[in-house]
Amino acid sequence: MSTPLRVRFCPAPSGWLHVGGARTALFNWLWARRHGGTFVLRIEDTDAERATLESAAGMMQALDWLGLTWDEGPSIGEFDARGDHGPYLQSQRRPLHDAVARRLLEAGHAYEAFETPEELEELRASNQPYKTGHRDLTDEQRAAYRAEGREPVLRVRTPDEGEVSWEDGVRGTVTFQWAEIGDFVITRANGSPTYQLANVVDDIAQGVGFVARGEDLLSATPRQILMTQLLTADGILDAALADVDFPAREDGWPDTLTYAHMPLLVGEDRKKLSKRHGDVAIEAFEAEGMLPDVMMNFLALCGWSLDGTTERFTVPELIEAFSFERVNPSPAFFDTAKLRSLNGDAIKAMSDADFAAALVPVFQRAGLVAEPAPEADVALIAALAPHLKDRSQTLNDAVPFVAFAFRDEIEWDEKAIKKWLKPAAGDVLDFLTPRLEGLEEWTADAIMAVFTEATEALEVGMGKAMQPVRVVVTGSAVSPPLPETLAALDREWVLSRVRDGRAKVPAE
Repeated sequence: MSTPLRVRFCPAPSGWLHVGGARTALFNWLWARRHGGTFVLRIEDTDAERATLESAAGMMQALDWLGLTWDEGPSIGEFDARGDHGPYLQSQRRPLHDAVARRLLEAGHAYEAFETPEELEELRASNQPYKTGHRDLTDEQRAAYRAEGREPVLRVRTPDEGEVSWEDGVRGTVTFQWAEIGDFVITRANGSPTYQLANVVDDIAQGVGFVARGEDLLSATPRQILMTQLLTADGILDAALADVDFPAREDGWPDTLTYAHMPLLVGEDRKKLSKRHGDVAIEAFEAEGMLPDVMMNFLALCGWSLDGTTERFTVPELIEAFSFERVNPSPAFFDTAKLRSLNGDAIKAMSDADFAAALVPVFQRAGLVAEPAPEADVALIAALAPHLKDRSQTLNDAVPFVAFAFRDEIEWDEKAIKKWLKPAAGDVLDFLTPRLEGLEEWTADAIMAVFTEATEALEVGMGKAMQPVRVVVTGSAVSPPLPETLAALDREWVLSRVRDGRAKVPAE
């Protein structure tokens, strides 16, 4: 590339960070990292009715959790810009958008259109591209419309004939006929800029040369190519930058943008991924207990593949391997079952220490451990963690198995009580209690030896020896391996629950 690569991710902050948006950010980030380029984050918050700074902050935190750090853009929380091409909140760039619109109007590339909503509806019903109407109004006609109280939008003239083509990074040569593309609105009747104006102005002014985005924006590209040509060919953008004292364009910045349109994400029904398919927000997957590197790896595989078989990459491997040539233009299936499976495999591969460290904030979010975490709770999680890995596809999956160990009051499963705390369980508990009390070492092996002794002395199976203890200690019939779980807990705490639980066993 003749100029340093600059890419951007520009979400509209009106909700959570959708997995489709996160994948767009990831592909741009990987491309920038592979080429030693700059990854720019710009918040497109010009929709005053929907955009919020709270949403923007949440999106930035989600990107940060994924590891998609940006080189230029607002800072999390404070929105302080870092970089030389700000502002990075699009609402703060409004003076530049207004100046560009004014320059386009003065140069004759744009014109005022005064159609009422009813007139526009008639035009839409005709299924014809908007190329007539108010293109060539006289000053007197414009004055008459204003006298009626009509406020104009500003439209850009599109060519009446010919075609527009570009080499798309994913789809190869893409061609549209200009006769099928109507004059498009760049400012609304209230003067606010539309996406077609603000997005292109900011991309060029911020030196962006490569745009990767979803295929749902494919039809917008001809208009943006035209806007790019208008802004750069006649020096309109440079003049507008000078008008408002924004940073001037630097030599070497690209005057044309290269586009790559990625496939949409779809659910099992092969329809565009939405809330009806379940979780679609990165924040939801984080809250569920997905690991960020697994989420990044999985998103990379949504439409891209190295060789059709490799599914696990480290971040450096992804950066080295990624290219848009290997992005499949067909819709990409967002397989949550596969995501959970990959996450479970990654959890199993974690060291016990890393897994325990990852669990601490999960137990804190569940309200089981205070912030900051007491040393005793951290040590208990570390002791239990090795016995939870095989049972966890997400970090959250570990919580129900051992939540009892962090609660003062036991939460009883009535079905477990009915099944396992029958009268015969009293004999088991009476046999086990003094022997557990008398153990010289409180270890899993020593505890297991006591259970084995009970099976022989009472002539019962291991299940009938263990389950009454499991139920009275945990309140449930399910837990990690019992001897190892008990050994991780304080002996007196365990014995206290065994003694208290004995009262749950009915008499003959």
